[in-house]
Amino acid sequence: MKSFRKELTFTVPSRRAYINITGQVQKCIDESGIKEGMVLVNAMHITASVFVNDDESGLHQDFEKWLEQLAPEKPYSQYKHNGYEDNADAHMKRQIMGREVVAAITSGKLDFGPWEQIFYGEFDGKRPKRVLVKIIGE
Repeated sequence: MKSFRKELTFTVPSRRAYINITGQVQKCIDESGIKEGMVLVNAMHITASVFVNDDESGLHQDFEKWLEQLAPEKPYSQYKHNGYEDNADAHMKRQIMGREVVAAITSGKLDFGPWEQIFYGEFDGKRPKRVLVKIIGE
């Protein structure tokens, strides 16, 4: 069995964003040479997320509205975590959207259903953050 590891870095200019990283993950699979196995894609920061869903702008707007209702950014004073930083809402949004994706690799490709794509969700941007891509298989 082979193993491959790579870090992707994202610097989002806004506080929040949803970035389709499916192509970057597939490039990692191609680089690994692994044809059959699994890929783990994991946000390495506690205010960012990796998840699978549809790449449709209306859905992304719905995510934003829904998450803001569940964990509103402001007022910052509503959170005990906020003091040095003002990102308590980002921690909660990450908790809801998830930390990682594990996907099958078949014949060297992501083995996804229709419309499935991998996204990086940023909830406290404006600085570099890393995503781990770990691939195991043959």
